[in-house]
Amino acid sequence: MYLESLHLINFKNYIETEVSLSSGINCFVGMNGAGKTNILDAVHYLSICKSYMNVIDRQNIRFDQPFFVIQGNWLKDDTIININCAVKAGAKKVFRRNKKEYEKLADHIGQFPAVMISPYDRDLISEGSELRRKWMDGIISQFDRKYLESIQRYSKVLVQRNALLKNMSEHRLFDQEAIDVWDIQLVSLGNDIYKQRNAFLEEFIPVFQKHYNAIGSEEEEVQLIYRSQLNEARFEDLLKEFQQKDAYTRFSNAGTHKDDLIFQIKGHPVKKFGSQGQQKSFIIALRLAQYEWLKSHLGVSPVLLLDDIFDKLDQSRVEKLITLVANNFFGQVLVTDTDLERVQTVFSRSNLANKVFVVSEGEINEYKGDL
Repeated sequence: MYLESLHLINFKNYIETEVSLSSGINCFVGMNGAGKTNILDAVHYLSICKSYMNVIDRQNIRFDQPFFVIQGNWLKDDTIININCAVKAGAKKVFRRNKKEYEKLADHIGQFPAVMISPYDRDLISEGSELRRKWMDGIISQFDRKYLESIQRYSKVLVQRNALLKNMSEHRLFDQEAIDVWDIQLVSLGNDIYKQRNAFLEEFIPVFQKHYNAIGSEEEEVQLIYRSQLNEARFEDLLKEFQQKDAYTRFSNAGTHKDDLIFQIKGHPVKKFGSQGQQKSFIIALRLAQYEWLKSHLGVSPVLLLDDIFDKLDQSRVEKLITLVANNFFGQVLVTDTDLERVQTVFSRSNLANKVFVVSEGEINEYKGDL
C-alpha cells in the first residue's frame, strides 16, 4: 500500500498543487516555512481524518479562503482508491472514498495507516496525561473499530454525567437514580477500555523496548507503566468512593479518562531525569514500535512521515533510523529536510525507489538530479 499522488487546494500555504509520489522514499527539501511539513500533514489527514499539527480543521484553510480540499490516490491490493477530504468554514468535514461519502469518519480509520515522527513528539513526554491517552487510543482504534466506538461513547456519557453533576450542584440536590443511569454505562464502557488498553500494552511494551535498545546509544532499562485507578479497585466501587468529591467538584473524578502512561528510564521519570538524547531515543522508539505494531495487526506497511528529524537528531540515531529504511523495514517514506546535500548523502545507500522535491513559497517541483 502506498500513496501514488497528492492534490491540495487552499490547504495551509498552498493555493493549488499536485505531486506524484514514489512508492519508496520521497524527500521534500526547502527552507523553513516553505511548506514542507504541510505536505506530511496533508498525508496525515488522508490517513487519520485530522491534522497532526492543528486539530481545528478551519484553521488549516489558507488565509482568506472559504475551504480546503485534500485528495489522494492510494494503491492498495492492486487497486487505485481515491480519498477526498473537504473542509468548508462553518460546515462539517466531509470524507469520500471513490466519490462516495463515509457515513462515519470512524469507517475510514485504519484503512490507510500512517506514522509521523516529528520534533513535536516531545510533547508526549512533557505534556499531560490526556495527550498520552489519545496517542495510545489512536493506535488501538486503527485496528479495533469496537474500541474506537467505546472511546467515543464513553466520552459522550462522561459529558452527560458531568453536566448532571453540575446541574445538581446548581440546584443543591443529589439524584442518585439519575446518576446511576450514567454510571451503568460508564462502568460497562470503561471496563472494556481498560481491558483493551492492558492487552495492547502487553504486546506493545516488548516491541518498544526492542526498538529503544536498537536506536539508543547504549542498553538502558526503559519502562512504560499503565497507571489506572482500575488497577486498584472495581470501577463501580470507585464511583461510590468518589461520589462526594464528584458532587463537590461537579466533575467525574474516577474512570479511565484519568488513566496515564508513565515513561521511565532506569526507574526514574524520563521527563525529569532523561537526558535530551535519551528523551529523543524514547520518542523514536515509541514511534517505531507504533509502526511495527500497526504493520503487524493491519497487514499493511503504514506510510512513514519523517518531519525535520535530521536537524533534531544526532548522527548516531539518524544512522540507525536510515538503516531500517535501507533494509526495507518501512514501506513508503516521506521525509522533509532543509539540506539537499544531506538528503542525498543519507539516502544514497538505499536501493529503494526515490524522488526528491524542492519546496519553495507554496510550490513543489521535482528535482531531477541523482539521489
